[in-house]
Amino acid sequence: MDLIPAPHHVRSTGHRALGADTRIDAHPGTEDVARWLRSTVGAATGLPLAPGKGNGIVLRVDPSLAPEAYRLVVDDDTVDMAGGSPAGVFWAAQTFRQLLGPDAFRRAPLRPDRQWTVPLAVVEDAPRFAWRGLLLDVARHFTPKDGVLRYLDLLAAHKLNVLHLHLTDDQGWRIEIERYPRLTEVGAWRARSKLGHRASALWDERPHGGYYTHDDIREIVAYAAERHITVVPEIDLPGHSQAAIAAYPELGNTDVVDTASLTVWDTWGINPNVLAPTDTVLAFYENVLTEVLALFPSPFVHIGGDECPKDQWKASPAARARIAAEGLADEDELQSWFIRHFDRWLAARGRRLVGWDEILEGGLAEGATVSSWRGYGGGIAAAAAGHDVIMCPEQQVYLDHRQADGPGEPVPIGYVRTLEDVYRFEPVPPQLAGTPAAAHVLGAQANLWTEVTETQQRVDYQAFPRLAAFAETVWSALPAPAERDWAGFERRMTAHYARLGALGVDYRPPGGPRPWQRRPGVLGRPIEGPPPIV
Repeated sequence: MDLIPAPHHVRSTGHRALGADTRIDAHPGTEDVARWLRSTVGAATGLPLAPGKGNGIVLRVDPSLAPEAYRLVVDDDTVDMAGGSPAGVFWAAQTFRQLLGPDAFRRAPLRPDRQWTVPLAVVEDAPRFAWRGLLLDVARHFTPKDGVLRYLDLLAAHKLNVLHLHLTDDQGWRIEIERYPRLTEVGAWRARSKLGHRASALWDERPHGGYYTHDDIREIVAYAAERHITVVPEIDLPGHSQAAIAAYPELGNTDVVDTASLTVWDTWGINPNVLAPTDTVLAFYENVLTEVLALFPSPFVHIGGDECPKDQWKASPAARARIAAEGLADEDELQSWFIRHFDRWLAARGRRLVGWDEILEGGLAEGATVSSWRGYGGGIAAAAAGHDVIMCPEQQVYLDHRQADGPGEPVPIGYVRTLEDVYRFEPVPPQLAGTPAAAHVLGAQANLWTEVTETQQRVDYQAFPRLAAFAETVWSALPAPAERDWAGFERRMTAHYARLGALGVDYRPPGGPRPWQRRPGVLGRPIEGPPPIV
């Protein structure tokens, strides 16, 4: 059985048929899983999967199992799906869907008279990590709501359970804040967009933008919750904030630059226009986050904290006065002052702050969790200091990086990260393995930035099939990277490509990009050689 991610234990002997009389017996707590089976597997197979007992599918919570663990037993009489929680039952249902074959991933039956069978099998499984995530950058290029819902389904199909939504940046503000309407009236739209890397001479002269209303967010969060996925919002500060400053110029360093002349940024890179360290800015973002907390039940809230140039603060009398008033040593500690403020503010409301590994500079806030993106180093330091960590090193799991070094790769960015490279990704580096600090690695996340990934087709191409390999590295109990069964995974991917095709995913084929997936003449920024382990 070509299951992805690979289960802990599986055995199979023969097959059994499913028919119109196959019913779902949903025990308490599993009603949402039953509804999902009817709406997806039922739609694909044409089977009614009506409620009832006998000759059917049994869904039940078994407290003896770990919360996300499951046991799937298919015998001649029943399909028994037991999970340590409703999430575990849901992951069992995802495995059951794979056992039915790729046509179970379609939205309607291909042949109404088809006889559906499922292998007689026992599958016992549980995830390695609690945080199994994908970052989707909707700030650089906006993903409409339906596209986000689609990616939630794709995450669920791979047993991934965190969607990190990058909602704000210099190039756009993507969430309605009722108290500050100009954030979307002004900040959600840019006049044009750079085509390719920032050094490119090409421009897309069409205005670009969009945002999610409060109700859109409520729908996304509810849809995710039914699939046992947590949506983690990111509201960037104090850097990556030009879209907010363009909407409300008083947020910027008005004693250094003419912030009233700033517009939503139309190119890529690190932007010098950062938030001013004022009480006005703190109050503004507290009000923003108050609305964000009301929409997102996630215990984690990401506040960015990365790539914040200090030049404006060094030139700003107001910033220097804040440094002196707070007894800070320098501008690095001023950034830490920002982070600590919101760490305390979120903690007081029962939430946990997450930030990129730059938040280590100037001193790490007491309750902060670190997203280690510049390599493993920040995560190692944070875990050793007793802080929780999400490993997402750009050299290993940035899915906007190119997949091969051939000339056909569209807009080649960064290091070559092949499917095999991602399959050999290890979230726990050797420096932490076997130490108590390793317990602070909550899991890992693949990040998909969208500066040069402007359509759903392009996002699909960069994400798949590599996201399938990443899903296995964070779910399955794999051996050391060099000892992993790459040939076996490659064989299982043959079946998985058919599933992706049935789902309509415009993935990169093993032989290279299809003609329409190439982007000839659009400048990228490839980095040659193997990525460093830092």
